[in-house]
Amino acid sequence: MKTILTLLLALNACVCFAQKATPLIKAHSNQATIYVKYDQRNSVYRWHINPNVKRDVFTVGKLIKPTMVTFKTDRDSLTFTIKPGQSREFVVLLNDKDSCVTQIQTIETKNFAKLSPEIHDSIPFFVNQYNTNFLKVIFDRTNSLVLNFDTGANDVALTTDALKRKFRAKPTLYNTDYSLQIGSKLYTSKVHDIEMAGHETDGLLGWNNFDGMVVELNYDANKLIVHSTMPKQILRDKDYQTFKMRYIDNKPFIESELQQRGTKSKNWFLFDLGYTRTVMLDSDLLKETHFPTHDMRVLNKVIMHGASGNEVPVITATLDLLKIGNFTLKHVPIQVMQHANPMHGLNIHILGNDILKRFNTVLDFQKNVVYLKPNNLYDAAFADKKKSGT
Repeated sequence: MKTILTLLLALNACVCFAQKATPLIKAHSNQATIYVKYDQRNSVYRWHINPNVKRDVFTVGKLIKPTMVTFKTDRDSLTFTIKPGQSREFVVLLNDKDSCVTQIQTIETKNFAKLSPEIHDSIPFFVNQYNTNFLKVIFDRTNSLVLNFDTGANDVALTTDALKRKFRAKPTLYNTDYSLQIGSKLYTSKVHDIEMAGHETDGLLGWNNFDGMVVELNYDANKLIVHSTMPKQILRDKDYQTFKMRYIDNKPFIESELQQRGTKSKNWFLFDLGYTRTVMLDSDLLKETHFPTHDMRVLNKVIMHGASGNEVPVITATLDLLKIGNFTLKHVPIQVMQHANPMHGLNIHILGNDILKRFNTVLDFQKNVVYLKPNNLYDAAFADKKKSGT
């Protein structure tokens, strides 16, 4: 009996060890690709396999449900499902000799609803003539900056011009946390550099600085209000319409619908407060849905520039109707990208601030819901219609 018991214990230990064994895949090239699958869309990232790093970590953006990730080398691949707040580790054996420990992790799930005392911090918030929203912040307790609250961005990104003009010593970029006073509260954020930001601003304030909070944008009162818990008056306000929020490539999306000559196309749109125009449409997505772009009246053709200064050729044309839930906007001058979307291989449509400024907005980063209510800008003329004289 003693011998049998010893054998059983040994067998059980072997089974447990096998269950906990770290997966291993092989590679001959140090270049790999990571695919993160958001429904039917893959976000694609290039990855450098580095044997000199003790544990190389790739961070997937905010998730609200289990998501499939594939790590592919020139020789092998590994696919697994990762849950919000989870991490997965494996080893890449490079050239049959170097063991490269690699970790895929997700962002920690945050929710500050139980903070005591509650936070309800009101901050002056405006939109200028260029459709750029902005607020004042104190960076590193010393530098006063004007930043564009950009839900299409993460962390803080400062223009190269602002870094030269407003700082005696340039902040350490990318990996260092700095304090950021917004209203009466202190936050921390890493800093990136960009070539361009919204007119009259020093850079961008990414949405994830408020992750786990509720952010109210009241354009009627010119206030941005950060709440640690959802105010009851918002929940009771029947004029708000709610939208599920999903995250793709660590950016928030809501569902909207395009209509042209009777053809309807519903899709998920990036909720991008940093994009100052109305709507940017992806030409490949339009082709997939056979949307009649040829029926839209062309207003002009221009070259736009992204935050990194990259050129984006676009056509501005008139869309019959844009539906955001029950809200309907007619004869909207929209932009259509003529080249591939630069967002990690993803084909996406974008809702910009010439649309979004028309709604008092609540971004619930706890329950991942957007609340929209028309405000005093709802019927304002579109900027591109003013330019084209229509």
